[in-house]
Amino acid sequence: MLKIALTGGPGSGKSTVAQMFRDLGAQVLDADEVAKNVVSPGQPAWEEVRREFGPDFFLEDGSLNRARLADLVFRDAGARQRLNAIVHPRVTREIARRLEDLAARGVSLVMVEVPLLFEAGLEKNFDMVIVVDAGDKEQIDRMSARDGRAPQEALGILQAQWPLDGKKGRADFVVDNRGALADTRKQVKKLWQQIKIS
Repeated sequence: MLKIALTGGPGSGKSTVAQMFRDLGAQVLDADEVAKNVVSPGQPAWEEVRREFGPDFFLEDGSLNRARLADLVFRDAGARQRLNAIVHPRVTREIARRLEDLAARGVSLVMVEVPLLFEAGLEKNFDMVIVVDAGDKEQIDRMSARDGRAPQEALGILQAQWPLDGKKGRADFVVDNRGALADTRKQVKKLWQQIKIS
């Protein structure tokens, strides 16, 4: 089974591009969705995060206050490392389990949307890497519009991750998502044809 990682910076349009591949028939897994599952109430990672960070980072219903924790970890590198040490190994194991399940069902190609692919050292788990590219201004504007983040906060999130130029340098393919969605869709369609042939 061909395993393809889809990554990029925050606000670069990874999810938009992932959906375009889905629309073309690709099987796509989302690491963020897996991460939400592993920290859902009662899960071992949820209990560990609660022990590590305390009850102030949880909502009344027991679920993780993701916005509050994100605010902390993007300002505090030590807190970010502690959170990643709890969550990343479990996400990696769950994605591996899902990939095995898809392979057993005869699926020949799977894309996995992994925001922190390079930061977490996960690129070695994939046969191919696609990076979604956008400029800093586009990323900041999109994070502000999508999440209601102040521009300075969005910039902090950008600075907490690898710069996109570094990610592009390690990619097999780059999708430029700086322009109109129609242009991005054309690139995705062309790339999908290339991947299916390879």
